[in-house]
Amino acid sequence: MAAKRGTDEMRDRVVLGEFGVRNVHTTDFPGNYPGYEDAWDQRRFEEAFRVDIIREEEGALEFDMVGIDAAIANAFRRILLAEVPTMAVEKVFVYNNTSIVQDEILAHRLGLIPIRADPRLFEYRNQGDEEGTEIDTLQFQLKIKCSRNPQAAKESSDPNELYFNHKVYSKHMTWVPLGNQTDLFPDADFRPVHDDILIALLRPGQEIDVLMHCVKGIGKDHAKFSPVATASYRLLPDITLLQPIEDEAAEMLQKCFSPGVIEIQNIKGKKVARVANARLDTFSREVFRHESLKNLVRLARVRNHYIFSVESTGILPPDVLVSEAIKILMGKCQRFLNELDSVPME
Repeated sequence: MAAKRGTDEMRDRVVLGEFGVRNVHTTDFPGNYPGYEDAWDQRRFEEAFRVDIIREEEGALEFDMVGIDAAIANAFRRILLAEVPTMAVEKVFVYNNTSIVQDEILAHRLGLIPIRADPRLFEYRNQGDEEGTEIDTLQFQLKIKCSRNPQAAKESSDPNELYFNHKVYSKHMTWVPLGNQTDLFPDADFRPVHDDILIALLRPGQEIDVLMHCVKGIGKDHAKFSPVATASYRLLPDITLLQPIEDEAAEMLQKCFSPGVIEIQNIKGKKVARVANARLDTFSREVFRHESLKNLVRLARVRNHYIFSVESTGILPPDVLVSEAIKILMGKCQRFLNELDSVPME
């Protein structure tokens, strides 16, 4: 029985020790453990696999993906970062720029501004095509000039009072329809995601006049196309108290973990520690600094339970990004199957 428990721990848990981490590698491949049926089975996978939405906000999504291997989890994360397409500024035509920001720096700053435009409405621009069309390009104009405020007080030194248009923001970018885009997108509101991104500072007489072409692309080609601010995952924490911890030791244990992980109950006049919510812990392993506690707690992570956190840049909602990433992953799998079918069998 003890041997089976040890085998189950090796298969299902990544154990954090004082000086290292055990059971890091996946070992449940066919034939590795006598008495275990580890051959892949679609029915068993479908029964074990699930996705649980934990928290959904305007620009962030936290969900659990249970029953998969690290390779699949990491492939999903990398697709979110680098293969879900968006629209971003690719070409900047500078007609006039007398600000102190060089043309190249200005173009770079404009390229990193997230554009609220659904990339599913557009096609990829053909390589070598210099002129954009209504189906593959969005056009924006930024035309602004700084001037003095004749009504400003003479003793004032505040630029906000002294000048008009001395701060160039992303809200000054306006959509200029190409071709028949007005008819194609009658209800469209193409614009930067945020209106308050500072692009440049101007002084009287200085101006910026540029035209921008936004195209469809992926983060693998340039980071400006990445649809997420961050996409990460971690394994679900699993904290086990190996024996009752009471009174002062319980209070010390509580301080070793993130708030909400350990709670103290009053049982028959004694303070007794219990694990309230292991999910909240960041695993600082602070408990291993205390000789009286380090052998009373087992820290582990559930091997096939992944907690994903996805934060969108605002171009698309995070739930849409996740569904698009799943479609891309399915497409990759289908292409791989098609390649296998096309290989002649000897």
